[in-house]
Amino acid sequence: MNAKNFNRILAIDIMRGITLFLMLFVNDLYEPGVPKWMVHTKATEDAMGLADWVFPGFLFMVGLSIPFAFMYRQKKGEGTAKLLWHIAVRTLSLLLIGVLMVNIHRLNPELAGINQNLWAILVYISIFLIWNTYPNSKNYNIVFKALKLIGVIGLIILAFIFKAGTPNDPQWLITSWWGILGLIGWGYFAASVSYLLAKGSFVKVSLIWLLFIALNVLSLLGLLTFLDGVAPYFGVLVSGNVPSIVICGLLVGMILKKYKLQPDKLFKILIPFGVLVLTSGFILRNWFIISKIQGTPSWAMICNGISILVFCVLFFIIDYLKLIKWSAIFKPAGQNSLTTYLAPDIIYFTIWGLGLNILFYKQEESVLLAVLGSVVWAFAMIGFAALLSKINIKLKL
Repeated sequence: MNAKNFNRILAIDIMRGITLFLMLFVNDLYEPGVPKWMVHTKATEDAMGLADWVFPGFLFMVGLSIPFAFMYRQKKGEGTAKLLWHIAVRTLSLLLIGVLMVNIHRLNPELAGINQNLWAILVYISIFLIWNTYPNSKNYNIVFKALKLIGVIGLIILAFIFKAGTPNDPQWLITSWWGILGLIGWGYFAASVSYLLAKGSFVKVSLIWLLFIALNVLSLLGLLTFLDGVAPYFGVLVSGNVPSIVICGLLVGMILKKYKLQPDKLFKILIPFGVLVLTSGFILRNWFIISKIQGTPSWAMICNGISILVFCVLFFIIDYLKLIKWSAIFKPAGQNSLTTYLAPDIIYFTIWGLGLNILFYKQEESVLLAVLGSVVWAFAMIGFAALLSKINIKLKL
């Protein structure tokens, strides 16, 4: 194969875009009205549906992208200190947004003095004002800085007025389970720091991966109760589950970075690795049920195995065979993931706040309508995010 054909790995953007599309799809599904295999399984069930793979699939892609993101920054001359600062800022940003999102439904309108939907919309608008990638224009730099400042002040005010609980027991923001973006933040932090401190050593990163798998096992066996004191803050790291998924993606990214110009050799490494990881998940099933809610190692490894093999298929189709036209619709979502994930929530809260009967497909009478409605919604939302990108609304942490 011609090496120049593999300078840009399009399969990374497309798989990230597909996982985002599926996240929008499964998050929109009206569970009582759709097939069980599409939605999350119950916490005590030994099974997994489509929705149980989608999020770990995205986590996997977070890890896979790290070697390439770091390579890009290092080419710009960024050293270890700058990379650590970038990791810290990105992690804290994801944690903050995640906490705000997870607290939306806790807000008590009577105590806070503001409608829940309105509070949520204002939070999202503030987020977009702060983290938007503004055009590089000297004429409007002051305006862009003012918009960022408005966003910061907005979040401070919204956090200050937040009240949950009851008049007798008022409560403020809590970390809870950190929300989806918070989990991504912790996973990104674990994988990025591991990669940086290991200085790109595959062996060292592999050992760190095994360490987090061991933490996941020990946590579920109840052998890490002595760490309960730090669990409210560092529980995602201590439990090992989310970091193990992201670091598995990191290992695949490291292999891909090394052999991207040798696709035949790449497949000979990744396909057996994917099968091995998938098999290990089923072996772990002898002791731990497959459960996303419980965050079991069997579920994590099965999802990782699926992600590795799916990526191999996409790489083969897109970057090897160059069959790319079909994937164009997913590319903007893959390149603008945070906007694609957050923008639909503004529409949701606007619909709910205004009481609009737009989501009529959320019903039990017609399974076909319920499913197709969510498919249309997911496509519309990735199109919406692509439109926002064209008018310079693009979030970047």
